[in-house]
Amino acid sequence: MSNIHPSAVVDPAAELDSSVTVGPYTVIGPHVKVGAGTTIGPHCVIEGHTTIGRDNRIFQFNSLGAIPQDKKYAGEPCELVIGDRNTIREFCTFNIGSPGDAGVTRVGDDNWIMAYVHLAHDVQVGNHTIFANNSQLAGHVQIGDWVILGGFTVVHQFVRIGAHAMTAMCSLLFGDLPPFVMCQGQPAGARSMNYEGLRRRGFGPERLAAVKAMHKALYRDNLTIEQAKARIAELPQRFEGSAPDVALMQQFLAGLSEHRGIVR
Repeated sequence: MSNIHPSAVVDPAAELDSSVTVGPYTVIGPHVKVGAGTTIGPHCVIEGHTTIGRDNRIFQFNSLGAIPQDKKYAGEPCELVIGDRNTIREFCTFNIGSPGDAGVTRVGDDNWIMAYVHLAHDVQVGNHTIFANNSQLAGHVQIGDWVILGGFTVVHQFVRIGAHAMTAMCSLLFGDLPPFVMCQGQPAGARSMNYEGLRRRGFGPERLAAVKAMHKALYRDNLTIEQAKARIAELPQRFEGSAPDVALMQQFLAGLSEHRGIVR
């Protein structure tokens, strides 16, 4: 395959589409599958049971598919699955899943992942996210669609971040961050909703008003979570077109852990 540099070491059992490009000194293991149009830069190591989709751009010096940093791991055939059209910049480390969870670390489609990002075992990343440099995700973290993580964001294990949420630089999250919320601090505190990001994604005045009302219920009116959930459930009657956004928030709040809570 002329797209593979002569100095690259690709196991004969690896399954690479004929259009895949592999740079110098990259090492690819026997259980790796790579889809059409993906480019892999020099000095990468891709190992484990790793599946990479179409049209990804993987820059130099990445480690993808290494075993989890979990002392309980005993060689089980867990996986790393990466979707389509992702950009993965330099020095990222994505580990495979662990048998203590679903066994899969998963990255969706159309994500923009900058340098030095770490995805620990069993992390689940949605679509259209942006992770700035040095974002660090511990095991079992879940990231919704359109999330933006500021540089040096650190996310504690088992934390969930809802769709359209955003963190400021150097945020430290110990609790779940609901959809649409912007946070900042160490530990992170809720600051506002991601209104500008929502406008850029086509949210009109009625949907933005509903998001503002959800923020008020969760953070401004001294309500319990159960009281806030009841108020949020009424919002589609007040704001046209807000039902999907309210359902997104309801689904997130229904999954809260009593031990974790939300970012306040």
